[in-house]
Amino acid sequence: MKVILKEDISSLGKKNEVVEVADGHARNYLLPKGLAVEANEAEMAKLKEKKKAKQKKKQEELAAAKEKAEQLEGATLEISVKAGEQGKLFGSVTTSDIAEVIKDELGIKIDKRIIELEDHIRSLGTKQVAVNLHKDVSATIKVRVTEA
Repeated sequence: MKVILKEDISSLGKKNEVVEVADGHARNYLLPKGLAVEANEAEMAKLKEKKKAKQKKKQEELAAAKEKAEQLEGATLEISVKAGEQGKLFGSVTTSDIAEVIKDELGIKIDKRIIELEDHIRSLGTKQVAVNLHKDVSATIKVRVTEA
């Protein structure tokens, strides 16, 4: 019997896969527990629509990420912080500080977790910072740290 899995099942397959199982296994275990549905024409049509919607959503996310990358690429952001005599900062510039400046200056809201910073910035100067907007899209911005 062919069934469409509603959840990941380690011995059978991933969610939304169509798999062939024994009739008894399907009728006595998978269908009553809600782990699968019979792969009839109506369910196959629903599955096809879900896949189309998922693909469209992925394309929209990629397009939005590319748009943000165009706006961010090559941007120079300036952050003013208190610093000591040797150019050492009192504290540091973190990814959340950079995300906040991007939101304030460029009007683009991004999550601090997608900003790739090896270590917090602890000195004055300019640093190149990567922003990973999507698994296939990233942008590089310059962060200029100046003394307040």
